[in-house]
Amino acid sequence: MSLHSRRRISRLASVSLLVLGLTAGVARAESIFTPSSDGFQGQVRAGASERGAAVIAGSKIAVTGERLIPGQKITLMRGNTVLTEGGPLTVNDEGKFRFELTLDKAAHTGLQPILVITENPASATVVDLKISPDIPFSGAEQFEITSAPVTPGLYQLAFGSDAGALFVTSSVGRPPVRDSSLNRIDPATLKVTASVTPAEAPPPPARAPAPGAAAPAAKAAEADDRPPVFAVYGIGADEANKTLWVTNTRQDTVAVYNQDDLSLIRQFEPGAVPHAFAVQVDESQGRAYISEATYPQVAVFDTKTLEQLEPIRLKSDKRGEEFRSQGIWLDEASSQLFVVSLATSELAVVDLKSGESRNIALPGAIAAAGVAYDPVEDLLFVTAQDTDNLLILKASDGTVLSDVDTGAGALYVTFEPESRQIFVGNRGAGSITVVNTKGEITANLELGSYPNQLIADGQGNVWAVNKSRGEDDDSGDRIWKIAPKAQ
Repeated sequence: MSLHSRRRISRLASVSLLVLGLTAGVARAESIFTPSSDGFQGQVRAGASERGAAVIAGSKIAVTGERLIPGQKITLMRGNTVLTEGGPLTVNDEGKFRFELTLDKAAHTGLQPILVITENPASATVVDLKISPDIPFSGAEQFEITSAPVTPGLYQLAFGSDAGALFVTSSVGRPPVRDSSLNRIDPATLKVTASVTPAEAPPPPARAPAPGAAAPAAKAAEADDRPPVFAVYGIGADEANKTLWVTNTRQDTVAVYNQDDLSLIRQFEPGAVPHAFAVQVDESQGRAYISEATYPQVAVFDTKTLEQLEPIRLKSDKRGEEFRSQGIWLDEASSQLFVVSLATSELAVVDLKSGESRNIALPGAIAAAGVAYDPVEDLLFVTAQDTDNLLILKASDGTVLSDVDTGAGALYVTFEPESRQIFVGNRGAGSITVVNTKGEITANLELGSYPNQLIADGQGNVWAVNKSRGEDDDSGDRIWKIAPKAQ
């Protein structure tokens, strides 16, 4: 049973008497045990009223439900307070409901449990409302910040020091993806100097509609007869072989391109790397490591022969849980690979010479997504999306030295060795938080919509890409250069 499931069961048990008392007040029948649905049916979410916005104290939220039973009555509670003060909500004919509420300004950050109780038939579940810290912007005067538009759907970037170029991936939409590109950018002008479209890919398998649901009707106006492509997402540069390794996440595979002209060297078959996510290249040992998001392993390739080798398999230290690799970071000098688990709040330290690994617990980090490492002080930096924070830990023994609130959706992290500062991209907050190794925030930079990844180039600069909120969002789909001002 997963941690999330156990937490939900625990919460439901703690409020069982409250549910029974409320049911007695609602249904004065021969028994308070009215007909039930033998488990909660449907899906309920709690988040910002405005799509894509962060939830902070004082903001407007919405609790929405779908796939529910038309006519059901919905009561929402936080603790022993009924949120639906005007009486239960009624699920509409489409099986949906929506409830909006403005948070008070004293609302505490964190995952706030909301109890969802249904009647006719009866059931209950708990959903988490994440209230994020509101970190004010500051410190922009310390940096020269420049940006330029690239193309829609930016995901990740890599720096080719020998080529003197940046390489950026982009993919738009859900499968079948037809708009995707690999782009080469001049770091001096931020202009795209070359761009290629990935090779044509086989169409994704058709998905059967959910039980009881009608098959989706075709929309002629939205028809697109262009073939799908091997859309590119993650990326890593191999300077030794002048290549680029990219992930084709939608097709569960990877591809290799030439840095000089962006020509395709090899496209691996679909299924080679399940949910390929992030790339790290070990040039000294000739290996490429690809994290398999939602899977307990890291794929391994020989960067010279392009042969796929045995993967690195990871186990969780938590009983009954499964390690799910997400962000990875390679330290070539010590031959260590650091891998965070999205599902189990832990991090694996892999000794690439011996093949042995050990896990470090990440208390207070839910949905850990990014990791970086400082070999000078032997420090690990881990970001977590669901708890909006940065953990600074001692890599040798896992001691947590600092737990820093950085902003909504702390996603990617990088370490810039010259200034010895950590840069955290907060996707929900639209910011990059700069933190020193003592855990002190030195700046919080505004970076448009949805920062998606950031890297340090080894020359004192940090580069980032961000996604847009839509076609009219001029602050998105840009590349950013964050350079320290001369002191």
